[in-house]
Amino acid sequence: IWVTEQESYLPPVQIGEVMRGGGLAQIVDSQRPDYAVGDLITGLTGWQEYLLIDDAAMVQPVAKGLSVPLPALMGVLGFTGLTAYFGLLDVGRPQPGETVVISAAAGATGSVAGQIARIKGCRAVGIAGGADKCAWLTDELGFAAAVDYKAPDLAGRLRAACPNGIDVNFENVGGEIMDTVMEQMNLNGRVALCGLISGYNSAEPMRGRFDVVLMKRLRVQGFIVLDFLPRFAEGAAQLAQWLREGKLVHRDTIVEGFEQAPRALNLLFDGGNMGKLLVKCADSIS
Repeated sequence: IWVTEQESYLPPVQIGEVMRGGGLAQIVDSQRPDYAVGDLITGLTGWQEYLLIDDAAMVQPVAKGLSVPLPALMGVLGFTGLTAYFGLLDVGRPQPGETVVISAAAGATGSVAGQIARIKGCRAVGIAGGADKCAWLTDELGFAAAVDYKAPDLAGRLRAACPNGIDVNFENVGGEIMDTVMEQMNLNGRVALCGLISGYNSAEPMRGRFDVVLMKRLRVQGFIVLDFLPRFAEGAAQLAQWLREGKLVHRDTIVEGFEQAPRALNLLFDGGNMGKLLVKCADSIS
């Protein structure tokens, strides 16, 4: 979305500009008292090996003394974890005992959203591509069931996994998968519309089942994690507590070498990653 001219939540990246991207970086040289060599920063660092921090840079220091692996600051405690937290709880509003379906459930956001649903007493059902991903969801993350969208009869297998219908849909994919989920939603269900990745590379407009929205009185709400920027500290604190308590499990797919960034990006579209997808550019200086 960032490299098209369509209206979005951030202006498109212009030709010749550094490609926008989130990152975790370490200060290697500083002439400012608020940034010491060795400090960590996170934010929109861009696709580059070195960043010159000025007043316009959208970065912030990482709190010192965090006893978590560094990749967690980009995933479960970063933008994707916060997207899952606020999207599910504030937009989806699940209640104990309800069935929550998450598409792209083995991805960085979906895997956290499903675990939060479980923590909140819901029945989490994930949709993912392949037996290995589905087994990870149920065996390690505590999903009640997982459905492989690459296998035949998605609708039938989803119905079997959700015998009482679907109350909340945390939607990351769009297209046929979203339509299939919405057809099985209960009256007054909620759809937290997080992403539509199946259509991002298509020239066709992305459409949904408004007939189902009408007949089942569904509440469909799109959201962007930046909507909740003033509450990021609240969300990160709760996610960190669940992580320390062992209630949240996170996994990373780390591709070594900045030159591999284009190959890594394509893993998002062919389902080649599990959990948070990261490119490691350099080792820590400390």
